[in-house]
Amino acid sequence: MVEKTGEVLSAASLAQRVGWAADLVSGMAADLLGAHWNTADVDLLASGVDGAGRRLPSNAWMALRRLGWSTTPAEGVRVNDRIVRMAQEQAGRLLRSVKWRADLTAGVIGSWPAEPLRRTLDEWAAVRAAVRDGRDLPSSAIRSRTRQIAAFARRHGRLPTDVFELEAVPRAARMLLLSACDGQQASLVRADDPGRALLRLQLPTCPAPRSYRDWTWVACPLTLPPTVPPVAGLHLPTLRVHHGRVHADLAYTHAVPTAPRTGHTIALGVDWGLNTLLSAGAVRLHSNGTITALGSGAQFRAAGVLAKQHRLRREGEHLHTKADHYQRLINDTDSHRLTGKHAVLAEEIRRVSDRRSNLN
Repeated sequence: MVEKTGEVLSAASLAQRVGWAADLVSGMAADLLGAHWNTADVDLLASGVDGAGRRLPSNAWMALRRLGWSTTPAEGVRVNDRIVRMAQEQAGRLLRSVKWRADLTAGVIGSWPAEPLRRTLDEWAAVRAAVRDGRDLPSSAIRSRTRQIAAFARRHGRLPTDVFELEAVPRAARMLLLSACDGQQASLVRADDPGRALLRLQLPTCPAPRSYRDWTWVACPLTLPPTVPPVAGLHLPTLRVHHGRVHADLAYTHAVPTAPRTGHTIALGVDWGLNTLLSAGAVRLHSNGTITALGSGAQFRAAGVLAKQHRLRREGEHLHTKADHYQRLINDTDSHRLTGKHAVLAEEIRRVSDRRSNLN
C-alpha cells in the first residue's frame, strides 16, 4: 500500500516498482564494477586498509566510500544516498569475492605446465606452491581454472595476464540490498501476529525519477516462514523480482543456549564426497568407555541429479560447438542462410543453461 495516498498495489505493480529501483541500483553497480575491474583496485580493497593505512570498514559500501569509489545515476535521474549505498554494497561484495579467483589464476598462469591437461607431479607441486593455501586446494578447482586459461590461449594465441582479462566484468544483479540502508530508506517491524512483519521502503513511481517527489513510501506486509522464531530479531531483507513477483530474502538473529564443552555422550559425524554427497552417523559413549553406533547411519545420494546434470552439460557443449561453427561460416554476413539456424541454436543454448541453473 502507498502510505501517502492509501492506494493498494497489486503484486504486479509492486514488482514493477521494485524492478525500477533495482534497475537504478544495478546500473550504478555496473558502472562501479567496470571502473574498478582491475588488479590494482581489487588488491587495494582486499588489503583491508586505505591509502592512509586506516583499517577499512567491514561493510562493503563503507569501504568503497573510504577509498573514494563512488557512482552517480544517469543524467537527470534523482536518487537518495541510500540507493547509491546499495549499488556500492553490491559492487563491493563482487570485487571482494574476485580476489580468491585472481590469486588462483595468477598462480596457475605463473606455473603454467608444458601440457596443461597432463601435469606431472612436480608441476602439481609447483602450482600448489604458487597459490595461497594451495596444499589444501581441491585438484578440481585447479583443473577447471586450467581449462579456462587454455581455452583463452587457443583463441588468442597467448596466456592471459590475469583474471580480469580472462573474465568479463560480472553482471550486476537486479536486487535491492536493503541491509546497506537505514530508516530513511527502509524499515522492518514485527506485526501483532508473530508470523507476520511489515516492511516499509521508498520506491520510485516511474523508471527514471526526476525529483524526490517521484519516490513514495510503500508498506509491504511479509508472511514469515515457521522456521523464524517468534522472538528472533529481524534484519532488513534483500528484495529481488522473480517471475513477476517480489521475493524477500530475510535474515534474522536469535539466541541459542551455550553448548557445554564437555559431558557429551552422543556425537554426530557427517562427511561429504563426490559419489555420495553426504554420509552421516551417530555414536554413543557409554560409562565404561565403549562407543557404539546408533542405527545404520544415513546417506544422501544425488546420482540421478548428477547424471542429468552431466547429460545437460554434454548437450550444452555440443550446442556451443555447433553454434561456434555456424558463426565462423556466417562471418558477420546478415543475409547468410545459416543466420536463422544460428538464432535457433542460441535460443536452445539459453534454455539448456536455464535448465542447468534450475537443477543446481
